[in-house]
Amino acid sequence: MSDLAALTAATAHLPAPLVALDLPAARANAGDLVRRAAGTPVRVASKSVRCRYVLDLALGTPGFAGVMAYSVREAIWLAGTARGGDPNVGVAGGVLLGYPSADKAAIAELGADPALVEAITLMVDGAEQLELIRAATEVPLRVCLDIDASLRIGRLHLGARRSPLRTPADAAGLAAVAAGLGLRVVGVMFYEAQIAGLPDSSPAVRLVKARSAAELSRRRGTVVAAVQDAIGGTLQLVNSGGTGSLEISSADPCVTEVTAGSGLYTPALFDHYRAFEPRPALYFALPVVRRPAPGIATLFGGGYIASGPSGRSRLPSLATAELKLIGTEGAGEVQTPVRGRAAAGLRVGDRVWFRHAKAGELLERFDTVHVVDGGRLVESVPTYRGEGRTFG
Repeated sequence: MSDLAALTAATAHLPAPLVALDLPAARANAGDLVRRAAGTPVRVASKSVRCRYVLDLALGTPGFAGVMAYSVREAIWLAGTARGGDPNVGVAGGVLLGYPSADKAAIAELGADPALVEAITLMVDGAEQLELIRAATEVPLRVCLDIDASLRIGRLHLGARRSPLRTPADAAGLAAVAAGLGLRVVGVMFYEAQIAGLPDSSPAVRLVKARSAAELSRRRGTVVAAVQDAIGGTLQLVNSGGTGSLEISSADPCVTEVTAGSGLYTPALFDHYRAFEPRPALYFALPVVRRPAPGIATLFGGGYIASGPSGRSRLPSLATAELKLIGTEGAGEVQTPVRGRAAAGLRVGDRVWFRHAKAGELLERFDTVHVVDGGRLVESVPTYRGEGRTFG
C-alpha cells in the first residue's frame, strides 16, 4: 500500500477531489505484468488506463507492444497523434480494437488514411459487422475475429457473453466471409473473463478457473488452425488474456500476445488474486466538508461506482482501514459519509483517500492525474477527459 501521508503532503496545495498516481508503484506494476507474461508481448488495454501519460509509461517498458483500444475514434486519435510526432503513444504493435463498432463515419475516416489502415485492426464477430465495414469503405481493412472464450458446462455459461463465434467451424466460416468481402483477417482474440476477471476467492473458484484454462487451451489451437486454413495463410496475431490470467494465456504456444491494463493501477477488484501481489498505484482523495455526528465525517463527492453487477464490490474502497462507508448511504454523487475509529479525528478540510473498484473508469470523472514520486509531485497530466476526449 502506498504511503498515504506522502500522497497527502505532495498534493496538499491542490484542490480536492483529486486523483494521484503513485509513479514507482505504476512502474513496478508494468514490470510485473511483463514478468508474468514470460516473454509474450503485452498489449496495453487503453480502456483500463484512459490517460496517455500512463499508456506511454507502459509502452516505454520493454515487453509491452501495441494498444488495445475500445473505440474506433480513440484508435484513430492514438495512432494519428503518434504519427504526428506526439511522444505519448507509440504505434509499434499497432492499435487493436477490443470490441466491434457500428460507427460508420469513423470507419470511413480510417479507410481514407493509408497509414491508419495499416496501424489499426478492427474487431468483428458477425457478418453484419463485416457488411457495415464494407458499406463504410471499400478499402481492405484489417480485421480480427473475437472468439467466445467462456466455459460452458451443460447449460451453465461462465464468462462474458461476447461473441457468437465459438467453434473452429464458426470462426472459419466468418473468416471466409470476410475474405470474400475483400477484408484482411489478420488475427483472432480470446478473452477469458471467467479467469482474468475472477478473484481466487475459494478452492471451488480456482478449480473452475483451471478447468476453463484447460478447455480453452485445447479449443484455441483448433480455432487458429481452422481460420488459417480458411484464409490460406498465417495469422499475424493471436491475442488472449487479461491482468488476472497472463500466466495462463502466455503459456499457450499459439498465443502471440496478451493484453493487460488494469494491472498498471491495480484497483480494488484485484486484491484477492493469488497469481500476483496487489500494488495499488491509483488513488482519489475527497475532502471532509462536514461533521454530522461525533463518529461520522462527510466527504464531498465520491459516487464513482464501477460497472458490472451492482453490489458492494463495485463501490470505491477506503484506503484507510479504520474508516468505512455507511451501509444505508454508500458512496454518494455529491457527498459520502464515512465512519469508524479514524473518523473522530477528521476535521473539515482534511482528506480521505480511496481506491476505485476498477481501473480506467475513475478517470472519466477527472481531467487531471497528479503524479507523485518519492513524496514529491513531479507532474500533473491530463486524462482522456482532460484532453477533451470521451469515447463512451
